[in-house]
Order: sequence, then C-alpha cells, then structure tokens
Amino acid sequence: MLSASFILLFSSFSADAERYTEHPKYEPFIQEMVSEHDYNEQDLRAILSQAEKKQGILDAISRPAERTKAWYEYREIFLKPNRINLGVKFLQDHKETFDKVEVQYGVPRELIAAIIGVETYYGRITGSYRVIDALSTLAFDYPKRSLFYRELKNFLLMVRENDLEATELMGSYAGAMGLGQFIPSSYISYARDYDGDGKKDIWNNVDDAIASVAYYFKRYHWQTGEPIASEVTLNNSEADKYANETLSLGGDFDVWKQRGVNVPKDVSSREAALFRYETENGQQYWLAYKNFYVITRYNRSRLYARAVYELSQEIKNAYGKS
Repeated sequence: MLSASFILLFSSFSADAERYTEHPKYEPFIQEMVSEHDYNEQDLRAILSQAEKKQGILDAISRPAERTKAWYEYREIFLKPNRINLGVKFLQDHKETFDKVEVQYGVPRELIAAIIGVETYYGRITGSYRVIDALSTLAFDYPKRSLFYRELKNFLLMVRENDLEATELMGSYAGAMGLGQFIPSSYISYARDYDGDGKKDIWNNVDDAIASVAYYFKRYHWQTGEPIASEVTLNNSEADKYANETLSLGGDFDVWKQRGVNVPKDVSSREAALFRYETENGQQYWLAYKNFYVITRYNRSRLYARAVYELSQEIKNAYGKS
C-alpha cells in the first residue's frame, strides 16, 4: 500500500517533467523485475512512473575527467583542520557506539570516522538527488549503463525488502546514499540495523551508518591491529617501474627487496603493493599492505585510500589530546 506522503509527492510533480513510462526500455525492465524477482507490477509501475530524467546527471557523469591530481593537491582537499576537528567531535558525540562497534567488528574508530568524513563531511553533504531519478536516468539514458541498470534493480529490491519510500530517498548523482555513500548493492550486502529498530537507516541514524561502514571493512577482511602502509625508499631506479602498477598486492618483502625496495625493518614480512606519490618536494614511495588494500575496496583509488588513512591518523592524534 502506498503511503499518504508517497501519494502527495506524486501529485506534486510538474506535469511537464520528462518521465520514463514511454521509454523503450521501460516495459522490458518492468517485465524483467516481475518475472525475475516476483516484484508486484502495480507497485513497480507506481514507483517508476514517478522517476524523472535529469539532464544534469547525464551532463555531470559525461563530463571529461579532470587530470589526475598529484597527491599533494589531493591531500589538500581532505586534510584540512576543520575536517580533522569535526572528526574528533564525531568520535566524541558517538563514543558509546564507537566503543561497541570497534570491539564487535575490529575496525578502528578513527578509520570509520575518516571514511564518513571524506565521503559526506560527517553527514553534512549526502547528495541532493532523488536516488530513483539518478539511477533511472543512468540506467535508461547513459550509454555505459550496465552498472546502473543493475543498481536500479538493486535499489528497487532494497526498498521493497526494507519497507523504504522509493521516491523520498536522496543521494548523489550516481545513486550513492547516506553518511557512508553506499550504492544499493552495498546497502543490501553491508547495511546494519545497529539499534535494533528494524530499519537499516544509513541516512538519518548515525549509529546504523557507523556500524554499516565497520561491517563493510570486516567483510573485506580487515586485519585488526595490523599495519596499513609504510613509507619506503628505493635503492635503484628500476624499482620505480613497479609503482602504481596495480591496487592488488604484488609479492612479499623478499620480492620487493629483489626489486630494489628498502623494506621496513619494523614490520614483519608481508604481501604489499608499491605506490608512488607526488609531493611538493618530489616523489614519495609507500609499501601498502592488506589493510590498505581493504580501504581501496571502498574506493578504487590509491589517492583516496591514503587520504582516508592520513585523515584517520590526524583524527586519532587529535582525539587522544582532547
């Protein structure tokens, strides 16, 4: 049954909004959801008939990629004093939750805070698009649509299974949602109902959002108490060719020694990947371990992973002094 707010929202849409009921992929999508997922056809049509095409989303996602920022430029975006200070406050305000979640999942609180701090500024910037509009626009009208087609399906399954209002949920132009910016498939796999109220509310329930990010890392095999990365030097220029080659781990310390990397003496031998970062003073090299790799499962970027790691350490240090 559709709620009163759903009906009110439906009646408030402008008559000239470009919707998807006449799109050639609309009917096949309806039939696919009904046959493959036993979706109630009436409910499905009621939801999708309200999805609006957003040209701004297509413009944003089709915009030519900017050049890849150097590390020192990327760092400047996320390692600002205000983001660090708000991270400390976030830990203080939700200390009881962090105390329990850290024990339950084994993921350090400062890392969870840093993820939420990088993704949404601790919940202050979570996205201004209706998710149904974003995913419908990308599923039906973006040429590279296969990912978003699947995520639209996941979104519809998500709202059905969790009794959510499909037309009211907000997110980014790519359909990422909540404090931790989960796409629908991530919500289905990793969202947690921390407080036991029967809802996995990653939009408004900070406790649910914290536990969901922690569970995400646990599922990707976060190694509690293990190191994340070490700064290293090279003893020959040949070793540089292995840097930034892949996000995957690429050999243990013996392998990296043979390649010309001065591996750290205070860390036991382990599998690692080598990354090169451009600083204001030249090149810097890091050996990154399993936990660094886990961070890249949240966002496939060595720059992102290092920003999260460094922000987490800044928050941890400042929190210890508070």
